[in-house]
Amino acid sequence: MTFSRRTVMQMLVGATAGVASLGMPRAALATSGAAGQPAGIYRFRLGEAKVTALLDGHIAIAPELVVGMDPARADQTLMAAGYPKGFQGLQIPVNGYLVEMNGRKTLIDAGAAATMGPGGGGLLPALAALGVTPAEIDEVLLTHLHLDHVAGVVDGSGAAMFPNAELVVAQSEWDFWHDEAVFASVPEENRGFFHIARNSVAPYADRMRFFTGEEEVSNGILSVPMPGHTPGHAGFQLNSGDDSLLIWGDLIHMTTLQMAHPEWTVVFDGDPALTVESRKRFLDRAAADNLLVAGMHLDFPGLGRVQRAGEAYHFQQAPWQALL
Repeated sequence: MTFSRRTVMQMLVGATAGVASLGMPRAALATSGAAGQPAGIYRFRLGEAKVTALLDGHIAIAPELVVGMDPARADQTLMAAGYPKGFQGLQIPVNGYLVEMNGRKTLIDAGAAATMGPGGGGLLPALAALGVTPAEIDEVLLTHLHLDHVAGVVDGSGAAMFPNAELVVAQSEWDFWHDEAVFASVPEENRGFFHIARNSVAPYADRMRFFTGEEEVSNGILSVPMPGHTPGHAGFQLNSGDDSLLIWGDLIHMTTLQMAHPEWTVVFDGDPALTVESRKRFLDRAAADNLLVAGMHLDFPGLGRVQRAGEAYHFQQAPWQALL
Protein backbone atom coordinates (compact mmCIF):
# COMPACT_ATOMS: atom_id res chain seq x y z
CA MET A 1 0.00 0.00 0.00
CA THR A 2 1.27 3.48 -0.90
CA PHE A 3 0.01 6.60 0.83
CA SER A 4 -0.08 9.29 -1.83
CA ARG A 5 0.89 12.90 -1.23
CA ARG A 6 -2.82 13.76 -1.38
CA THR A 7 -3.74 11.32 1.38
CA VAL A 8 -0.80 12.48 3.47
CA MET A 9 -1.98 16.05 3.08
CA GLN A 10 -5.57 15.09 3.92
CA MET A 11 -4.39 13.48 7.13
CA LEU A 12 -2.16 16.38 8.10
CA VAL A 13 -4.55 19.17 7.19
CA GLY A 14 -7.24 17.57 9.33
CA ALA A 15 -4.94 17.19 12.28
CA THR A 16 -3.55 20.69 11.75
CA ALA A 17 -6.98 22.12 12.46
CA GLY A 18 -6.56 21.30 16.09
CA VAL A 19 -3.05 21.22 17.48
CA ALA A 20 -2.24 24.38 19.35
CA SER A 21 1.04 22.96 20.60
CA LEU A 22 2.33 23.29 17.04
CA GLY A 23 1.21 26.89 16.82
CA MET A 24 -2.02 26.08 14.97
CA PRO A 25 -5.68 26.87 15.73
CA ARG A 26 -7.65 24.50 17.91
CA ALA A 27 -11.21 25.32 16.90
CA ALA A 28 -12.00 21.88 15.54
CA LEU A 29 -9.85 19.56 17.64
CA ALA A 30 -8.82 20.26 21.21
CA THR A 31 -8.15 18.54 24.47
CA SER A 32 -10.65 19.00 27.24
CA GLY A 33 -9.72 21.59 29.84
CA ALA A 34 -8.28 21.03 33.27
CA ALA A 35 -11.71 21.49 34.84
CA GLY A 36 -12.89 18.20 33.31
CA GLN A 37 -13.05 14.78 34.93
CA PRO A 38 -9.76 13.52 36.44
CA ALA A 39 -7.77 10.86 34.63
CA GLY A 40 -9.25 7.38 35.06
CA ILE A 41 -7.97 3.94 35.98
CA TYR A 42 -9.77 0.68 35.49
CA ARG A 43 -8.16 -2.70 36.26
CA PHE A 44 -9.47 -6.07 35.15
CA ARG A 45 -8.36 -9.66 34.79
CA LEU A 46 -7.91 -11.50 31.53
CA GLY A 47 -6.88 -15.08 32.22
CA GLU A 48 -3.60 -14.81 34.11
CA ALA A 49 -2.99 -11.25 32.92
CA LYS A 50 -3.85 -8.08 34.80
CA VAL A 51 -4.84 -5.25 32.44
CA THR A 52 -5.34 -1.60 33.36
CA ALA A 53 -7.09 0.95 31.15
CA LEU A 54 -5.45 4.36 31.58
CA LEU A 55 -7.21 7.57 30.58
CA ASP A 56 -4.76 10.17 29.24
CA GLY A 57 -7.41 12.82 28.55
CA HIS A 58 -9.98 13.81 25.94
CA ILE A 59 -9.99 15.49 22.57
CA ALA A 60 -12.97 17.20 20.96
CA ILE A 61 -14.05 16.06 17.50
CA ALA A 62 -16.08 18.74 15.69
CA PRO A 63 -18.54 17.88 12.90
CA GLU A 64 -16.28 19.32 10.19
CA LEU A 65 -13.67 16.66 10.94
CA VAL A 66 -16.01 13.79 10.03
CA VAL A 67 -15.94 12.72 6.38
CA GLY A 68 -19.10 11.42 4.68
CA MET A 69 -21.37 12.26 7.60
CA ASP A 70 -25.08 12.91 7.15
CA PRO A 71 -25.84 15.47 9.91
CA ALA A 72 -29.46 14.40 10.30
CA ARG A 73 -28.50 10.73 10.66
CA ALA A 74 -25.74 11.67 13.09
CA ASP A 75 -28.20 13.61 15.25
CA GLN A 76 -30.67 10.74 15.17
CA THR A 77 -28.00 8.18 16.09
CA LEU A 78 -26.64 10.23 18.98
CA MET A 79 -30.03 11.19 20.36
CA ALA A 80 -31.06 7.51 20.35
CA ALA A 81 -27.93 6.80 22.39
CA GLY A 82 -28.66 9.52 24.94
CA TYR A 83 -27.06 12.61 23.42
CA PRO A 84 -30.02 15.01 23.57
CA LYS A 85 -28.42 17.87 21.63
CA GLY A 86 -27.28 15.83 18.64
CA PHE A 87 -23.88 16.13 17.04
CA GLN A 88 -22.34 19.45 17.99
CA GLY A 89 -19.02 17.79 18.70
CA LEU A 90 -17.89 14.86 20.80
CA GLN A 91 -15.34 14.53 23.55
CA ILE A 92 -13.49 11.31 22.81
CA PRO A 93 -11.01 9.69 25.18
CA VAL A 94 -7.35 9.01 24.64
CA ASN A 95 -6.71 5.64 26.27
CA GLY A 96 -3.64 3.53 26.93
CA TYR A 97 -3.41 0.04 28.39
CA LEU A 98 -0.98 -1.53 30.84
CA VAL A 99 -0.61 -5.31 30.61
CA GLU A 100 1.04 -7.16 33.51
CA MET A 101 1.75 -10.76 32.56
CA ASN A 102 4.55 -13.29 32.83
CA GLY A 103 6.54 -10.98 35.08
CA ARG A 104 6.56 -8.14 32.52
CA LYS A 105 4.89 -4.75 32.38
CA THR A 106 3.85 -3.82 28.84
CA LEU A 107 2.38 -0.43 28.01
CA ILE A 108 0.28 -0.17 24.84
CA ASP A 109 0.41 3.45 23.62
CA ALA A 110 1.59 6.31 25.79
CA GLY A 111 -0.89 9.14 25.23
CA ALA A 112 -0.40 12.73 24.12
CA ALA A 113 1.43 14.11 27.16
CA ALA A 114 1.27 17.92 26.84
CA THR A 115 1.27 18.11 23.04
CA MET A 116 -2.48 18.63 22.65
CA GLY A 117 -3.15 21.03 25.49
CA PRO A 118 -3.72 20.99 29.26
CA GLY A 119 -6.36 18.26 29.17
CA GLY A 120 -3.85 15.55 28.22
CA GLY A 121 -1.04 13.89 30.08
CA GLY A 122 -3.11 11.86 32.52
CA LEU A 123 -1.50 8.54 31.66
CA LEU A 124 1.64 8.94 33.77
CA PRO A 125 -0.24 10.14 36.88
CA ALA A 126 -2.54 7.16 36.41
CA LEU A 127 0.46 4.84 36.36
CA ALA A 128 1.81 6.55 39.47
CA ALA A 129 -1.53 6.01 41.21
CA LEU A 130 -1.06 2.30 40.52
CA GLY A 131 2.40 2.42 42.09
CA VAL A 132 4.08 1.82 38.72
CA THR A 133 7.12 3.93 37.86
CA PRO A 134 8.32 4.58 34.29
CA ALA A 135 11.48 2.59 35.05
CA GLU A 136 9.35 -0.53 35.64
CA ILE A 137 7.91 -0.56 32.11
CA ASP A 138 9.63 -3.29 30.07
CA GLU A 139 8.23 -2.41 26.64
CA VAL A 140 5.95 0.10 24.97
CA LEU A 141 3.92 -1.22 22.05
CA LEU A 142 2.78 1.54 19.69
CA THR A 143 -0.30 1.19 17.51
CA HIS A 144 1.03 4.03 15.30
CA LEU A 145 3.01 7.26 15.54
CA HIS A 146 0.32 9.93 15.75
CA LEU A 147 1.10 12.36 18.53
CA ASP A 148 -1.78 11.30 20.83
CA HIS A 149 -0.26 7.81 20.97
CA VAL A 150 3.49 8.40 20.93
CA ALA A 151 4.21 11.83 22.47
CA GLY A 152 4.06 10.38 25.99
CA VAL A 153 7.18 8.25 25.49
CA VAL A 154 9.38 11.33 26.04
CA ASP A 155 9.50 13.85 28.87
CA GLY A 156 9.43 17.65 28.63
CA SER A 157 13.12 17.78 27.76
CA GLY A 158 12.79 15.23 24.97
CA ALA A 159 14.48 12.40 26.89
CA ALA A 160 13.12 8.87 27.10
CA MET A 161 10.29 8.70 29.64
CA PHE A 162 10.71 4.94 30.05
CA PRO A 163 14.45 4.42 30.65
CA ASN A 164 14.42 0.62 30.55
CA ALA A 165 11.75 -0.04 27.93
CA GLU A 166 11.98 -1.27 24.37
CA LEU A 167 9.84 0.61 21.86
CA VAL A 168 7.93 -1.70 19.51
CA VAL A 169 6.22 -0.49 16.30
CA ALA A 170 5.44 -1.72 12.79
CA GLN A 171 8.35 -1.37 10.41
CA SER A 172 6.06 0.21 7.79
CA GLU A 173 4.90 2.82 10.31
CA TRP A 174 8.45 3.82 11.22
CA ASP A 175 9.41 3.90 7.54
CA PHE A 176 6.55 6.24 6.63
CA TRP A 177 7.33 8.90 9.22
CA HIS A 178 11.06 8.72 8.43
CA ASP A 179 10.66 8.84 4.64
CA GLU A 180 12.53 11.92 3.46
CA ALA A 181 10.62 12.06 0.17
CA VAL A 182 7.29 12.17 2.01
CA PHE A 183 8.66 14.71 4.47
CA ALA A 184 9.91 16.94 1.64
CA SER A 185 6.47 16.89 -0.01
CA VAL A 186 4.75 18.28 3.09
CA PRO A 187 4.44 22.07 3.57
CA GLU A 188 6.62 23.52 6.29
CA GLU A 189 3.66 24.35 8.54
CA ASN A 190 2.61 20.68 8.64
CA ARG A 191 6.00 19.14 9.31
CA GLY A 192 5.49 19.35 13.06
CA PHE A 193 3.66 16.02 12.96
CA PHE A 194 6.72 14.37 11.46
CA HIS A 195 9.00 16.09 13.97
CA ILE A 196 6.90 14.80 16.88
CA ALA A 197 6.88 11.24 15.51
CA ARG A 198 10.63 11.28 14.86
CA ASN A 199 11.66 13.07 18.05
CA SER A 200 9.51 10.83 20.22
CA VAL A 201 11.13 7.60 19.05
CA ALA A 202 14.68 9.00 18.63
CA PRO A 203 15.77 8.50 22.28
CA TYR A 204 14.98 4.79 21.88
CA ALA A 205 17.18 4.30 18.80
CA ASP A 206 19.26 1.61 20.48
CA ARG A 207 16.23 -0.25 21.83
CA MET A 208 13.72 -0.11 18.99
CA ARG A 209 12.08 -3.32 17.82
CA PHE A 210 10.04 -3.63 14.65
CA PHE A 211 7.41 -6.11 13.51
CA THR A 212 6.10 -6.97 10.08
CA GLY A 213 2.63 -8.39 9.69
CA GLU A 214 1.13 -10.58 12.38
CA GLU A 215 3.70 -11.92 14.83
CA GLU A 216 4.31 -12.42 18.52
CA VAL A 217 5.75 -9.14 19.77
CA SER A 218 5.77 -10.15 23.43
CA ASN A 219 4.98 -13.33 25.30
CA GLY A 220 1.22 -13.73 24.78
CA ILE A 221 0.76 -10.60 22.64
CA LEU A 222 0.39 -10.66 18.84
CA SER A 223 0.59 -7.71 16.45
CA VAL A 224 -2.47 -7.37 14.21
CA PRO A 225 -2.04 -5.12 11.13
CA MET A 226 -4.98 -2.75 10.54
CA PRO A 227 -3.75 -0.40 7.79
CA GLY A 228 -5.62 2.64 6.59
CA HIS A 229 -5.56 5.16 9.43
CA THR A 230 -1.79 5.23 8.89
CA PRO A 231 0.35 2.88 6.75
CA GLY A 232 1.51 0.77 9.69
CA HIS A 233 -1.46 1.18 12.02
CA ALA A 234 -1.84 -1.99 14.08
CA GLY A 235 -3.69 -3.50 16.97
CA PHE A 236 -2.45 -6.02 19.51
CA GLN A 237 -4.15 -9.22 20.62
CA LEU A 238 -3.50 -10.38 24.15
CA ASN A 239 -3.96 -14.11 24.74
CA SER A 240 -3.94 -15.54 28.25
CA GLY A 241 -5.24 -19.05 28.87
CA ASP A 242 -8.59 -19.36 27.12
CA ASP A 243 -9.16 -15.58 27.10
CA SER A 244 -8.30 -13.02 24.42
CA LEU A 245 -8.47 -9.25 24.13
CA LEU A 246 -8.01 -7.30 20.89
CA ILE A 247 -6.75 -3.77 21.50
CA TRP A 248 -7.41 -2.14 18.14
CA GLY A 249 -5.85 1.31 18.32
CA ASP A 250 -7.72 3.86 16.18
CA LEU A 251 -9.98 1.49 14.28
CA ILE A 252 -12.87 3.53 15.77
CA HIS A 253 -12.69 7.19 16.85
CA MET A 254 -16.34 7.89 17.74
CA THR A 255 -17.89 4.86 19.39
CA THR A 256 -21.59 5.48 18.81
CA LEU A 257 -21.37 7.15 15.40
CA GLN A 258 -18.89 4.84 13.68
CA MET A 259 -20.42 1.66 15.02
CA ALA A 260 -23.75 2.73 13.51
CA HIS A 261 -22.12 4.23 10.40
CA PRO A 262 -18.81 2.40 9.83
CA GLU A 263 -18.36 4.09 6.46
CA TRP A 264 -17.84 7.50 8.10
CA THR A 265 -14.18 8.44 8.52
CA VAL A 266 -12.24 11.31 10.06
CA VAL A 267 -9.85 13.65 8.31
CA PHE A 268 -6.81 12.11 9.96
CA ASP A 269 -7.44 8.74 8.26
CA GLY A 270 -4.66 8.66 5.69
CA ASP A 271 -6.44 6.23 3.35
CA PRO A 272 -10.18 6.47 4.06
CA ALA A 273 -11.22 3.53 1.83
CA LEU A 274 -8.67 1.22 3.40
CA THR A 275 -9.62 2.50 6.86
CA VAL A 276 -13.24 1.46 6.28
CA GLU A 277 -12.16 -1.88 4.85
CA SER A 278 -10.04 -2.65 7.92
CA ARG A 279 -12.78 -1.39 10.25
CA LYS A 280 -15.49 -3.60 8.78
CA ARG A 281 -13.22 -6.63 8.65
CA PHE A 282 -12.33 -6.44 12.33
CA LEU A 283 -15.81 -5.45 13.47
CA ASP A 284 -17.12 -8.53 11.64
CA ARG A 285 -14.44 -10.68 13.25
CA ALA A 286 -15.10 -9.30 16.73
CA ALA A 287 -18.85 -9.86 16.38
CA ALA A 288 -18.55 -13.35 14.89
CA ASP A 289 -16.04 -14.52 17.52
CA ASN A 290 -17.66 -12.67 20.46
CA LEU A 291 -14.21 -11.20 21.00
CA LEU A 292 -13.47 -8.84 23.86
CA VAL A 293 -12.07 -5.62 22.42
CA ALA A 294 -10.58 -2.35 23.61
CA GLY A 295 -9.60 0.81 21.75
CA MET A 296 -7.74 4.04 22.25
CA HIS A 297 -10.80 6.18 21.50
CA LEU A 298 -13.62 3.92 22.65
CA ASP A 299 -15.58 5.38 25.55
CA PHE A 300 -13.43 4.83 28.65
CA PRO A 301 -12.49 2.25 29.78
CA GLY A 302 -12.91 1.20 26.16
CA LEU A 303 -13.68 -2.43 26.94
CA GLY A 304 -16.55 -4.42 25.50
CA ARG A 305 -17.92 -6.55 22.68
CA VAL A 306 -19.21 -5.83 19.19
CA GLN A 307 -22.67 -6.93 18.10
CA ARG A 308 -24.09 -6.92 14.58
CA ALA A 309 -27.07 -4.64 13.97
CA GLY A 310 -28.08 -5.35 10.38
CA GLU A 311 -25.46 -3.66 8.19
CA ALA A 312 -24.19 -1.73 11.20
CA TYR A 313 -22.77 -2.61 14.62
CA HIS A 314 -23.35 -1.91 18.28
CA PHE A 315 -20.76 -1.65 21.06
CA GLN A 316 -21.71 -3.29 24.34
CA GLN A 317 -19.58 -2.16 27.26
CA ALA A 318 -18.23 -5.06 29.30
CA PRO A 319 -19.64 -5.48 32.82
CA TRP A 320 -17.56 -3.75 35.46
CA GLN A 321 -15.21 -6.10 37.32
CA ALA A 322 -15.50 -5.12 40.96
CA LEU A 323 -12.81 -7.55 42.13
CA LEU A 324 -9.45 -8.56 40.72
